[in-house]
Amino acid sequence: MAQPETKLVTPVSLIVDAVLVVLFFAYLYHLVSSHVQSHNPKWIMFWGALCAACMSGVFWLCIQMFRVVLRAQRAAKK
Repeated sequence: MAQPETKLVTPVSLIVDAVLVVLFFAYLYHLVSSHVQSHNPKWIMFWGALCAACMSGVFWLCIQMFRVVLRAQRAAKK
């Protein structure tokens, strides 16, 4: 018997993920900008934002993988 399709991505989940990623980006930018080897504020902002953006992308992938694994574990229990 075919099971009904469930949406994997909802607008609420996208908003929650976006807020988490933005908060993570702000935290990482604050953390890594003090480690940039420059005295020019533009370069500090550039390299800090570049590093934080890369790590925020990895964080977004982690959120997505966690969501898929959690959904699979809940479906296996049913």
